[in-house]
Amino acid sequence: MCLAVLAINAHPDWPLIVAANRDEYHARPTQAMHPWSDNPGLLAGKDLLAGGSWLGVTTSGCFALLTNVRDPARHQHHAPTRGALIPDFLGSQHGTSQYLEMLAQAANQYNGFNLIAQQPDGQIWHASNYQTPFAHPIPAGVHGISNALLNTPWPKIERTTEALKTYLTSTKSTTSTTSTTSTTPIGSDDLYEALLDIMRDTTPINDALLPSTGISLPRERLLATPFIVSPDYGTRCSTYLLRHRNGNQWVQEDSYDATGTRIGRLRYGSVAGEPWRAIDAGPGSFSTD
Repeated sequence: MCLAVLAINAHPDWPLIVAANRDEYHARPTQAMHPWSDNPGLLAGKDLLAGGSWLGVTTSGCFALLTNVRDPARHQHHAPTRGALIPDFLGSQHGTSQYLEMLAQAANQYNGFNLIAQQPDGQIWHASNYQTPFAHPIPAGVHGISNALLNTPWPKIERTTEALKTYLTSTKSTTSTTSTTSTTPIGSDDLYEALLDIMRDTTPINDALLPSTGISLPRERLLATPFIVSPDYGTRCSTYLLRHRNGNQWVQEDSYDATGTRIGRLRYGSVAGEPWRAIDAGPGSFSTD
């Protein structure tokens, strides 16, 4: 991924909300989100060039996403693919903290990365070979990550996290008066629509606010918006993951072409740990008790 926003225990019905854009060269071969044949409980897209993935989730409630750290000066041309960390973690029998302790020993073999990882019912962790300590748990709240460390105040991070915070704040007055035992999802359709708007933002960023990451100014401008459109490189897909308080999960992936036009949509749901199944319905259909 190149941009992800997460709401952790910030909504009464949805303790995990993830919206993420994958930015990549349009020519790079990719397989859309699907249950993997060697691990049917794993739902993820696949990089067909180097292998691995950028975001994955399992029916048991494991979750992980990966972003690259942008640092051309320290790029290692023969480093192992970072995308392998997603299926490796999601197929591991180790707890999150133990897995990250082991990964820390080999982390410098990879080019810069951020790994967001969670085992079922556990804390969500952020690990990066650009920070010390290598890994730490992420507190409750709304967080954003792109091609720098978690919550680095890049314009795209500030814009998307503030938009999600605003939405969640605006719904508190409604959700606070609703019983937590209700079988009706609170604001699931509105939440879904809000996430779509947040991640499709192409509003240009003022040059004075752009980060300096070692690339040209025109390239910084291109990469600065939450949703990127260009002939050779851009937002290839947007992925949305909503996990209900009862454990049910709803995942959607929208695919885009070089003009920013949506060319595909996949939706999967998992009810209480049962196998993934393709669905047509929105998140509300997988949130009832």
